[in-house]
Amino acid sequence: WLFMASLVGVLVGTSTTLFIKLLTWSGQLALHYKYYFLLLPAALVISVLLVNYFAPDAKGHGTEKVIEAIHQRSGRIKIAVIPVKLIATLITLAAGGSAGKEGPCAQIGAGLASTLAEIFKFNNDDRKKIVICGISAGFASVFGTPISGAIFGVEVLFAGAVVYDVLLPSFVAGITAHQVAQALGLTYFYHPLQFVPIFSETFFLKVAGAGIFFGLCSGLLIETLKFGERLAAQIRTNSILKAFIGGCILIVLAFIF
Repeated sequence: WLFMASLVGVLVGTSTTLFIKLLTWSGQLALHYKYYFLLLPAALVISVLLVNYFAPDAKGHGTEKVIEAIHQRSGRIKIAVIPVKLIATLITLAAGGSAGKEGPCAQIGAGLASTLAEIFKFNNDDRKKIVICGISAGFASVFGTPISGAIFGVEVLFAGAVVYDVLLPSFVAGITAHQVAQALGLTYFYHPLQFVPIFSETFFLKVAGAGIFFGLCSGLLIETLKFGERLAAQIRTNSILKAFIGGCILIVLAFIF
């Protein structure tokens, strides 16, 4: 397992580095043009076409599809998901679309791990474990957080539970992916804290208040996204036209705000 986790870490660390460097390059290229976000309708249409015709499992944020694959398909993820997710995310972000990096990297990592499991003829239980390592490696290498990445991989599958038997391989995969990404020239945001807060009743109340505030903000965002999805589902047209309309709405919002 240490060997397999290390192999997953090397593969995912390399793929994440490629993804982030392409993303940085495309972002810098886009910034040369003041109104690059005018390409959003075309970018979203291309993304939808890629996902619909080549890898339907690449639809969405990324993490939820990996969770679904582990629970419903014993961790089987089609290899086509890897390039489609990478290209669709790059196109969306380069044109100014709002998408995260952690979801795609988790799905790409899980896809590579699943492919490795097929090559080595893993059984269903072992395939699930190595896919969890892939999730951890993807998260660790995209943010430069190997410990958090490992914890994310083992706790994201079940609400309120942790998959302990894959904790050590997840740590190995996350640390290896992080080291490989750094060795290949990926740099991360790093800002050491220059102070240690004094714990007091006032500080405790401030932290509790902040937790409540951020929880409400998160809840508002989640409910807004769900409302948007329900609203989009009511539009009786195909997903390609929806993508074009969505891109046009975002252009209008960009000019207003």
